[in-house]
Amino acid sequence: MLYSKSVIELSKMLEEKRISSVEIAESYISRIEKYNKEINAYITFNPEQLLKDAAESDQRRSSGKTKSSFDGIPVAVKDNISTAGIRTTCGSKILENFIPPYNAAVYQKLCDNGFLLLGKTNMDEFAMGSTNESSFFGPVKNPHDFSCVPGGSSGGSAAAVSAMMAPAALGSDTGGSIRQPASFCGVVGMKPTYGKVSRFGLVAYASSLDQIGPITSTVDDAAAMLEIISGKDGRDSTSMHSENDFSPAELDGNIKGMKLGVSEEYFRGADEETASIIRKTIDKLKNLGAEIVEISMKMNDYAIPVYYLIATAEASSNLGRYDGIKYGYHSPAAGKLSDLYKLTRNEGFGNEVKRRIMLGTFALSSGYYDAYYVKALKCRTLIVEDFKNAFKNVDAIISPVSPVPAFKAGEKINDPLQMYLLDILTISANLAAIPGISVPAGKTGSGLPVGIQIMGNHFEEKKILNIAKAVEAVSEKISVDF
Repeated sequence: MLYSKSVIELSKMLEEKRISSVEIAESYISRIEKYNKEINAYITFNPEQLLKDAAESDQRRSSGKTKSSFDGIPVAVKDNISTAGIRTTCGSKILENFIPPYNAAVYQKLCDNGFLLLGKTNMDEFAMGSTNESSFFGPVKNPHDFSCVPGGSSGGSAAAVSAMMAPAALGSDTGGSIRQPASFCGVVGMKPTYGKVSRFGLVAYASSLDQIGPITSTVDDAAAMLEIISGKDGRDSTSMHSENDFSPAELDGNIKGMKLGVSEEYFRGADEETASIIRKTIDKLKNLGAEIVEISMKMNDYAIPVYYLIATAEASSNLGRYDGIKYGYHSPAAGKLSDLYKLTRNEGFGNEVKRRIMLGTFALSSGYYDAYYVKALKCRTLIVEDFKNAFKNVDAIISPVSPVPAFKAGEKINDPLQMYLLDILTISANLAAIPGISVPAGKTGSGLPVGIQIMGNHFEEKKILNIAKAVEAVSEKISVDF
């Protein structure tokens, strides 16, 4: 069962010539064709092209011209990451048939290392959502329970890895959109420090918060993928140079003497099972030699209103480019120019995207700008200071990823406020621009995965990956039963 192997395992098997890239591709094609109709993790999937690319990789390997040790391994890419000549929809009708003319920086890096594209994964429309129910291409199902949501907005990527329809995938995280679906689906999801990974070619939702990261089945795979996609890029003005010292060979899971901060504010509102699983995992880390330090993150109570003012304001600005003129959906009923704008956006955007655009436009409007948007920016600074003070005393902060495990599809879709409140434990990392990772910690009595979140200081990816490795070592492996 090649589809059950990790990226590191597949790489080793390819190098030892025990398997071919074509065999790997065929294994995933069979898996996707069998289960994707039910799970709906992929929007675009081209098996013929995948097999062609795999054959070319095998040819490179046989002639000693491999691009890297990962040459020939297929991965999935979230559908808001530009892929030249391949449809990139953002899960929206307005970009239903959009084909970008260039590659995103991260996708180009995958190509340069010989990775093959499995397909483009489903997502909440324009990455706005926590359940993957707002996609124009239909909802994604949680592989552990088809009646439950997979989380969002990178639900397709998380579901694909969880269902073994991809060994790894790229997602984007604006307020927890990698970590929350990783938790719900029982996989590893990493949000890097803002600026560590180039955003060039990522379709913007909220530019000061968006960040691309890997979703994988193991911590070692997350480290390997992050090492490949990281690095300064002159095409992204927020991209920064930093050391990549976190390759799998550098991670030993040794956390003896590390100080791990635990804040009771992060357990407020968490259901009993989730809190119990996280606390038991914290006890296991203590047994491995870590020092558990009680801290207070008092500004976390303000994270939701701050995030939903800043993110929607930036979304209102970013989504203004979809006017039906240059690219994307164009309303056939439009006559004059004002009708074109109005009808194209009304017909092309879904309800959640419209809601967030209106919220952001209101926050930026004359008479309300200072009262809402500027105040949110000031409060964001206080949240950043909260983390700075915490990291003076601890190496990392441990918390649940979500107050609850995956819930039934349709349960919260008509209550936006309850949906937004689910992001309470992940959005502060985006506001503070720090790295965070979700690692499977256990399962509820009904078999639903629960992830533990580890947050670190800026560019301390190695530290949180090492803690994640320790969590992985003391937690049961979570996998689907099909």
